Amino acid sequence: MYHPHSLVHFLRHVSFPPDPHLLPTALKSCPTLPLARALHAAAVAAGVARDPFVASSLLHTYLRLGATADARAVFDGTPRRTVVGWSALVAAHAASGDAEGAWRLLGEMRLDSGGVEPNVITWNGLVSGLNRCGRAWDAAAALARMHGEGLLRPDATGVSCALSALGDVGLVSAGEQLHGYAVKAGCGADACVVTALIDMYGKCARAEEVVRVFDESGHMDVASCNALVAGLSRNAQVSEALRLFREFVGRGVELNVVSWTSIVACCVQNGKDLEAVDLFREMQAQGIEPNSVTIPCVLPAFANVAALMHGRSAHCFALRKGFLLDVYVGSALVDMYAKCGRVRDARTIFDAMPSRNVVTWNAMIGGYAMQGEAAIAVRLFDSMLMCKQKPDPVTFTCVLSACTQAGLTEEGQRYFEEMQNEHGVSPRMEHYACMVTLLGRAGKLDEAYDLISDMPFEPDGCIWGSLLGSCRVHSNVDLAEVAAEKLFRLEPENSGNYVLLSNIYASKKMWDGVNRVRDMMKDVGLKKEKGCSWIEIKNKVHMLLAGDDSHPMMIAIIEKIKQLNIEMRRLGFVPRTDFVLHDVDEQEKDDILAVHSEKLAVSLGLISTSPGTALRVIKNLRICGDCHEAMKFISCFEGREISVRDTNRFHHFRDGKCSCGDYW
Repeated sequence: MYHPHSLVHFLRHVSFPPDPHLLPTALKSCPTLPLARALHAAAVAAGVARDPFVASSLLHTYLRLGATADARAVFDGTPRRTVVGWSALVAAHAASGDAEGAWRLLGEMRLDSGGVEPNVITWNGLVSGLNRCGRAWDAAAALARMHGEGLLRPDATGVSCALSALGDVGLVSAGEQLHGYAVKAGCGADACVVTALIDMYGKCARAEEVVRVFDESGHMDVASCNALVAGLSRNAQVSEALRLFREFVGRGVELNVVSWTSIVACCVQNGKDLEAVDLFREMQAQGIEPNSVTIPCVLPAFANVAALMHGRSAHCFALRKGFLLDVYVGSALVDMYAKCGRVRDARTIFDAMPSRNVVTWNAMIGGYAMQGEAAIAVRLFDSMLMCKQKPDPVTFTCVLSACTQAGLTEEGQRYFEEMQNEHGVSPRMEHYACMVTLLGRAGKLDEAYDLISDMPFEPDGCIWGSLLGSCRVHSNVDLAEVAAEKLFRLEPENSGNYVLLSNIYASKKMWDGVNRVRDMMKDVGLKKEKGCSWIEIKNKVHMLLAGDDSHPMMIAIIEKIKQLNIEMRRLGFVPRTDFVLHDVDEQEKDDILAVHSEKLAVSLGLISTSPGTALRVIKNLRICGDCHEAMKFISCFEGREISVRDTNRFHHFRDGKCSCGDYW
């Protein structure tokens, strides 16, 4: 390739005029617009600027460098304007987002002397250019016009481009018609068409068609794999995506970093965090190096299962590769450390980031909110405003959540009002849910109910669930029944709502109510969601399920729990059996409480780590009052710091106390 300085030197010192063979070669390598214009001037001076090869090279060089006006001037100066030149101009205008200019050129093209009709290349350039620049509707319109004129039949390239556009705008019926055309035209088996079909059906929420197209095509290449995983992921078909991905791996298809990143992201987005962690490790074992997209994709999985050591390894890798300058990588690291309970580490990364976006600020504020450190979260929010970073709806969810965790009722109400009045952010459902929880947790259940009644839109399950949760804290049966009735209509298959109401009845010893709720669950075929906890021990994440005895160390775990119970009772601990939903005797209730997943996880940690080692547990449900009290006792007599992150917040147990101050 020519270096710019060598080209300038050539132009200044050449002793013979550039000829039509030399100039096209130089133009092909030309890196900058000033140099292209210099070469153009040399061509004019040598009298070869109107040569067909030189003119064509000048046209394409100017278009490549984004100088459409210069390109049009060259094109207008050519003795014979061909369909190739017109097509290049149309494609360039389309790719720059100038749909009107592209259509205008098509009209000029047909009015040109002699009349030049667009060909397949012209239409392909128009459709693909419009789609690439985000004007999918215009691309779909171009396809419809092309078909309507009946003059041309799209080839495989045109079909692929058009399918992508139709998928972006969700026109599945048009996509199906184009699919039928592709089969009839004999290009349905083309690799690019197959990939585009998978992509289109995935974007249009047709998961069955995604798999059918793949199965019928028999294509096992990296492009179809990537489209397949992305399509199934969009439609929450993670198990099928994993199965087919394993099939690609088993067949020896050479997958790339995009393939592995896609399947990792698919697992994370659909709650398969352990699978995402395993795939990330397997990816590295296969010799595929993660990139700056892979790291932010996998870090949420480490956060969700408390895999702190894995997260630190990813952090070190990002540091070695220079990815920390990427704001998305930095934001994901902040979020990971915060969700693993390492808010100081998160803040260190946050402070060191050269640039931050609203996601970064939200991750840090949300991290403090989960820790119950409302004062710091609020101060950070003020710093965000001072840095001229505009808060978004998520920001206010984090701020309101921080106020909720700390019981800052008045402050929360003030931020709720300022959100719209000062920052122009209209309250959404999640903001009202935060306010209902804030008021309800403070015992202001009637105010919370009034707020729901005055909402400008119909309350959803999240709102009524917030009220029901507050009724559980204050054992308010009357309002709980109102909220539960709404929830049973809105979310008939959500077992958690039935369990919450049953909890409230059980706490009041209203066993008829408990039995009635249990019968309702049976009638709709629901079972109580099992508690699940994760704990990382020696770089391995263990998952413990309530009442499940499949863990290889379960005998030792249960034995440890028995020892803990004996010691706790000796110290005066009495199990809070009001958290058991069954009308059974007290001994059975003790046994039920003993196998809650967080107790299993902590017991495993105690027998698997050296004395004094801090334990970090993550749970999929809200920690119950009995386990909360038990953790305080265990932290005291075992001399351990125990962190439990439930669905609401972190609980840091140390020396018999919890960081939440028993307010959660």
